[in-house]
Amino acid sequence: MTESAPEQPVVLFELLTPNMALVTLNRPDKRNAVNGEVASTLDAIIKKTEDDPEIRVVILTSCDDRVFCAGADLAAVASGKGAAISTPLGGFAGIAYAVRRKPWIVAVEGMAVAGGFEIVLACDMIVASRNARFGLPEVKRGLMAGAGGVHRLPNRVPMALATEMIATGDPIDAQRAYDAGLINSLAEPGQALAEARALADRIVGNAPVAVQYSLAAAKAGAAMPDGAARASADEWMGLLRKTEDFREGPRAFVEKREPVWKGR
Repeated sequence: MTESAPEQPVVLFELLTPNMALVTLNRPDKRNAVNGEVASTLDAIIKKTEDDPEIRVVILTSCDDRVFCAGADLAAVASGKGAAISTPLGGFAGIAYAVRRKPWIVAVEGMAVAGGFEIVLACDMIVASRNARFGLPEVKRGLMAGAGGVHRLPNRVPMALATEMIATGDPIDAQRAYDAGLINSLAEPGQALAEARALADRIVGNAPVAVQYSLAAAKAGAAMPDGAARASADEWMGLLRKTEDFREGPRAFVEKREPVWKGR
């Protein structure tokens, strides 16, 4: 009797370098649709990467070049397991509303629609291949993109495009998304992960706490008027001043050597 191959995890985790993690959605037979196992695994991975002082940046991608993620697993929802596709702290897929300080870069090949696009919008930077497509088709099914789509998309692209995508439910291609400023880097098909890694390489050499606090200040300030944003940035700067990295950077520059970052 032939033994069946061991079942693969629905989300894969590996370290590309001591400072760079790779997370891969791995349900190709279900178009990486989010079920409870995907959500709980992503939730755990986020906690793991946040707690590991060596990890400075995370790349999220798909095992399938044809689709990044098709959204929620409707079969799981129909069978009464819909509540499991969200976690108490992370929200939808364990990532939509997760509190993170470390930057996540998403590498998209193929379709990223519905909840799959909302996962993309939850990440800090987006690299996409020219075959990628992005959409929020919820209105076609009498639903709403309530896991970040309807309120995050207008903050990432011009309102005219956001309202069009939300109201029609029609997807846009990678070129239009890039032209609208949604995508950081546009890659040739099959090269999104390589481009995302190149972007991550540019981040990992920087002071990790400075990156985290600067991104936190930027995200907070984006939703505030100038005065409040300045006050928020001052608070983060105050925290940064207390770190060893704040002293190490200028010291290494004066001594003409590479800095040795301590992190938190």
